[in-house]
Amino acid sequence: MPSFFSTAGLSRRSGSRPWLVVAAWVLALVLAGALLPRLGDALTTDATFTNEPESLRGFNALEDAGLRDDDALTETIVIRSEEFTVDSPEFQAVVTNATAAARSVTEWVDPDGVVNYYEASGAGAPEAAALVSADRHATIIPVQLLAGAEDEPAPYLDAIHAQSDAAETAGGFELLTVGTLSINEEFNTIAEEDLARGEGIGGIVALIVLVFVFGALLAPVVPIALAVTAIVVSLGLTAALGYFFNLSFFITNMISMIGLAVGIDYALFIVERYREERRRGLAKLDAIEFAGATASKAVLFSGATVVVALLGMFLVPSTIFRSLAVGAILVVVVAVAATLTLIPAILALLGDKIDWPRRRRYDAATAAKQAQFDHETIHSGFWGRVTKTVMGRPVIAVVATVVLLLAAALPLLNLNTGFAGVETLPAGESRDAFEILNADFSAGRLAPVQIVVEGTEAEAGSQIEALSVALTESGFYSGVAPVEWSAAGDIALVEATLAMGPNDPAAFDEIDRLRDTVVPSVFGAVADDVSVTGETAFNADFFAMTSEWTPIVFAFVLGLSFLLLMVVFRSIVLPLKAIILNLLSVGAAYGLLVLVFQEGVGAGLFGFQESPTIEAWIPIFLFCVLFGLSMDYHVFLLSRIKEHYDATKRNSESVAVGLQSTARIITGAALIMVAVFGGFAAGRLVFLQQVGFGLAVAVLIDATVIRSILVPASMAILGKWNWYLPSWLNWLPNLNVEGPAQQRTAAAPSGIHPGGISPVPTEGMAD
Repeated sequence: MPSFFSTAGLSRRSGSRPWLVVAAWVLALVLAGALLPRLGDALTTDATFTNEPESLRGFNALEDAGLRDDDALTETIVIRSEEFTVDSPEFQAVVTNATAAARSVTEWVDPDGVVNYYEASGAGAPEAAALVSADRHATIIPVQLLAGAEDEPAPYLDAIHAQSDAAETAGGFELLTVGTLSINEEFNTIAEEDLARGEGIGGIVALIVLVFVFGALLAPVVPIALAVTAIVVSLGLTAALGYFFNLSFFITNMISMIGLAVGIDYALFIVERYREERRRGLAKLDAIEFAGATASKAVLFSGATVVVALLGMFLVPSTIFRSLAVGAILVVVVAVAATLTLIPAILALLGDKIDWPRRRRYDAATAAKQAQFDHETIHSGFWGRVTKTVMGRPVIAVVATVVLLLAAALPLLNLNTGFAGVETLPAGESRDAFEILNADFSAGRLAPVQIVVEGTEAEAGSQIEALSVALTESGFYSGVAPVEWSAAGDIALVEATLAMGPNDPAAFDEIDRLRDTVVPSVFGAVADDVSVTGETAFNADFFAMTSEWTPIVFAFVLGLSFLLLMVVFRSIVLPLKAIILNLLSVGAAYGLLVLVFQEGVGAGLFGFQESPTIEAWIPIFLFCVLFGLSMDYHVFLLSRIKEHYDATKRNSESVAVGLQSTARIITGAALIMVAVFGGFAAGRLVFLQQVGFGLAVAVLIDATVIRSILVPASMAILGKWNWYLPSWLNWLPNLNVEGPAQQRTAAAPSGIHPGGISPVPTEGMAD
C-alpha cells in the first residue's frame, strides 16, 4: 500500500477521483485567466539593482534633490533630407509641423520642453548650433515627456508617425523619433511577436515529435495540454505577484519558453511509463500508481534540481535576474504539480483510449510479448548497439568525447559581454533614427553621463568648474551642459553628452576613467561625495556585478545540486560525475554561443544577427537554466538505471537497460526542447536568439553526446563505485527515487521481472 504522501499514493488518489482533480485545475485556470488582463500593468520594463552601486546612489541623490524624475523621459525627433537643408522653407515647414504635433500631446508632453533649431536660433540660444548637423541636412528636436508617458506611449508615437508620413509625402523627408519610450515600445512589440512565433514553432514541432514518439494521435494532446495549463496558471500567479514585487516584463518570455519545454517533457515521461506498464500487464489504476512510484518521483526530483539551479539567480542583486528566476521557478513548480496530479487524472479518464486511433490489447499475451521484447533488445537496435560499443571501449569513448567538448568550449576564452541596445534592433524606426543621430550628431545624447556632486557651491564650486573644463577638453564629449543646482543648493549635477553611443566599449572605458582618475584628481579627499551615474554607468555597474557574483552563483548551484543528488541516489560518485558532465555540456554551449554570435561563424546560415558582445546577463542565466534542465535527463536516466540495479546488482546490464528503456523518450523530449528553444532563437531580438540558441545547443549536446557516450562509458569504467556512499553518510534518508520494485511484482502476472527486463548476463562485458 503506497504511502499517503508518496508520489505513488498521490497518483493513485488522483486517478481514483479524476473529475475532482480536473475540476480543481479548471478552477485554477479560470482564476489565472481572470488575472491575465492585469498582467501588463503588473510588470515593468525597468531593471535595477537591489543593492546600491555608485550609479544607483547618484541617481537616488538626483531624485531626492528634485533634479531628475525617473518617470519623466526624453525623446529626440530626428529629421533628415538628402535634397533640402535646414535653410530651405520646405525643411522649416516640416520642423514647424513636427514641433506643433509634439506639443499637441499636452497630456504627456511638456510644451516648453520641445525645442527646435529655428526657435532656438531666433532667440539666440547657445544650443541652437548643436541642433543642426554639420552638412545642415539634418536637425533634431529634443522633446521632454511628462511622468507616466511610458505607460501610454501611443498618443505621442501616433502624433509623430502621422508627421513622418506627411513629411515623406511632402518631400522625401525622414522624420523619426528615438528615446527610451520609443525604444522600449519597439522592444516590447517585437518581443511579443517573437514570443508568439516561438510558441507556435515549438508547439507545432513538439506535436509532430510526440505523434512519432507515442505512435498515436490522442496521447500527444496530453503533454501539450499540461504545458499550456502550467503556462497560463504561472502567468496568472505572476500577474498577482507583480503588484507586490518589481518584476520585469521578460518574465513572460521565460514562463512560455520553460513552461513549454518542461511541461511537455514531464508529461511525456509519465504518459509513456503508464503505457509501458500497461503493456507489461498492470491494470489501469495499478499502472497509474506504478508510473507515479517511478516516473512521477523522477519528475519530482528533476523539478527540484531545476528549482535549486534557478535559486542561484536570486543571489544576484538585480531585479532582472530575480524576475527571470521567479518566472522559471513558478512554471516548473506548477508543471510538476500538474504532472503529479492532473496527468494521473487524465490517464484515468482516457484509459486505453489514449492510444487512439490504435486499439491495443493489454492482456497476458501482450505482457509476455513485451517481456520477450525487453529481453531480446537489451543490446539490439540503434541505442543497444551504441551502448554495447561505448561500454566495450569506455576509456577511448570518454577521452575522445571530452576532447571534442573542450574544443567546442575554447571560444569561451574570447567572451565579451555587453548589452544589446537599440543598434541591435531589426531595421526600423528606432534603429534608423539611432543611426542618423549617431552619424550626424551623437548617439550619446540619448543617455548623457551624469556626475552628481554632494556639497554647496561654496564648498565645491571651483572643483565643479574644474571638472567641466576637464570634460570639455578630454575629447570624449560632444557637449557639457551648464551646472544644475538643487533647490536646497546642496546637490549639483554636471551632465555631459558622450561623443559615442552609450553602449560603445569606449563609453564604458570612459566611465572607468572618470571614476578612477578624473574625479579623484579633481575632488581629492571629497571624491566619495561624487557619483558617476546615467545609463552607461548603470550598465558598467551591472557588468561589474555579474563578474563579482558569477563564481558565487556557480558554487551555490553546484553545491546544492551535489547535496540533492547525493540524497536522491545515495551515492557521492553519481552526483559528482553528473556535475562534471553537465559542466562539459554547458561549457560547450557557451563556446558555440561565442563562436556563432560573437565571431559570426555560421550566423548567416542560421539567420542570426552577429553581435560584438554576448548579453551580460546570459552567462549566469544560461548556467542556472541549463544546469537545471540538463539534470532532467540525468535524473530520468539514472533513476531507471538504479531501478534495475537494485533488482539485479548488475552494473553494466543496468546501464544498458536504462539507456534502452529511456532512449526513445529522452531523445523525443530533447527534440521537443530543442524545437521550443529553437523557435525562440528564430526571433528578431538578438538576446532572444542568443538565449534560444544556447539552450537548444546545450540540451542537444546533453541528450546525445553526454547521455549516449559519456554516461555509459563512465559508468562502465567506475563499475560498482558508481554506487559508493561512505558508511559515515548512511544516516542520509533513503528517498528511493526509483520506486518500490516489488509493487509491480505483486500486481503483475507471474513471470515478469520487477525491473521490467529479465536479469541476463551481458555478453562480453564485466561488471
